[in-house]
Amino acid sequence: MSDNIYAHDHSVASDLFATGDGNLFQRVLRLRMTEHDNRPDDETRPEESHLQEGDPEALFATVRPNIVQSIRAFRVQELADEASRLGQHFLYAYLGQAQSKQEVLETIALSFLFPKHFGKNYDALYDSLTDLVQQAGSQPGFVIVLEQLPIAQKFDKEGREVLLDVFRDAAEFWAERKVAFRVFYSFV
Repeated sequence: MSDNIYAHDHSVASDLFATGDGNLFQRVLRLRMTEHDNRPDDETRPEESHLQEGDPEALFATVRPNIVQSIRAFRVQELADEASRLGQHFLYAYLGQAQSKQEVLETIALSFLFPKHFGKNYDALYDSLTDLVQQAGSQPGFVIVLEQLPIAQKFDKEGREVLLDVFRDAAEFWAERKVAFRVFYSFV
């Protein structure tokens, strides 16, 4: 498994892991924005304009509060921004380098900052997404992105479906507690 998430330069990728401040996704975005986003503040993308006007829940207006669905037309940054605006937890895992169930679960555990004793199996994943979090107190909601779910010999289509079923079960758990739990995924 590689620690090279978005950057193609290994020194950049290792710097991202070395900083230890905040969610890995947020660190990658800060890096990408400093290097690539030099657009003037008044220049907005057409698809972003609907977020600044009208319905305060515009991005999630057509998305049920407890669902596991393909990321489709959403961009990861938009989902992160919406989670922040709603005061919800944003969890992100890039899984494109994983080649087995073990690597997928390990990447999720590291990305979501699960405890070191995480069991790296589907039951432990479910417990970490539900009971462990619930014990921490009331929750404002969750927006989760599983980007580039792999298809590999040791993590086939059935493996992906079982993983997504764990997230579906967690969505049902949080729905019973009236807490939004939206999961967006994409495939390699």
